[in-house]
Amino acid sequence: MKKFFLIVIMLILNMLLHISPAHAAGNNPSNIYEVKSGDTLPELANKYDTSVEELKVTNGLQSNTLLVGQKLWVPMMYEVVAGDTLRDISSAYNSSVDIIKTINGLSSEQIHIGQILKITPKKMTMQGQYILMTKEEFRDWLFHNRFTRKICLIQQHHTWSPSYKTFDGSNHFRLLKSMENYHVNTMGWKNIAQNITTFPDGKIAVARPLDIAPEGSIGSMANSVGITIENVGNFDIGHDVMSEEQKETIVYLTALLCIKFGLTPSIDSITYHHWWHYKTKERVLDNSKENEVKTCPGTGFFGGNSTTSAKTYFYPLVSRKMQEISASMH
Repeated sequence: MKKFFLIVIMLILNMLLHISPAHAAGNNPSNIYEVKSGDTLPELANKYDTSVEELKVTNGLQSNTLLVGQKLWVPMMYEVVAGDTLRDISSAYNSSVDIIKTINGLSSEQIHIGQILKITPKKMTMQGQYILMTKEEFRDWLFHNRFTRKICLIQQHHTWSPSYKTFDGSNHFRLLKSMENYHVNTMGWKNIAQNITTFPDGKIAVARPLDIAPEGSIGSMANSVGITIENVGNFDIGHDVMSEEQKETIVYLTALLCIKFGLTPSIDSITYHHWWHYKTKERVLDNSKENEVKTCPGTGFFGGNSTTSAKTYFYPLVSRKMQEISASMH
């Protein structure tokens, strides 16, 4: 009897030891590297048999600067165990079936126990400083990164121009570059003014690095602690009707930023451009004349551009989304 129980225990232990790492990795896969003091991109590229450019495009890095505690997707070697599939492995390690097949010279998805695979993370969609992401990709990017600037104000704007008529579904980077050219050549700013842009298809672009304060007409004090979000479209009533994809992204994005920077939705943490005097740059909330403020982010932005509409319609959506995201993270 003792021998029987010993055999059962050994079998259980053997099963536990051979659980697929792809399944066991869960939310903490081993191909995420946490930056330590003294780390540099060239050293990490050499350590993980990749290049600086690959690390930058894989992780959406806008510069060569690394911060302690920052997390990076890196290549890894993986040994196939019982029950593994390429789809499971690619899902667990931020890769894709096609990437794994290509990098390992596989002609099919068939793999076998003990096979050693190189797992290369997916590349992000980048052009120059611009990073184009889905809202889920932005979530991972945001929580992997560290920032040195104090951020306690999220600014909501609409572009007015470009509008929905200008967006063709694939010209994200061209629109960003045109905005950058206008901001630099006409307005005299150093870079594109906004940190983040949302598009009608629900995509998100990080433009001006989050660690660099935005430029614009709200005022230097608000900009110094702010993140500017430009939502592509003219959301004044009678013009563009915001798509469901963009609505969801704006709420999700704002909730993520609130969680990341420890903010509670209120007029002091999420502000509308309409609440700031056009000339004095002071916050006037709803106490202004029409010719003293812009309508931005639009008279039709989530029920309106007043503080009452923000409190009634927008902030509750953000708060609920924060709860959903926090619950899913736990």
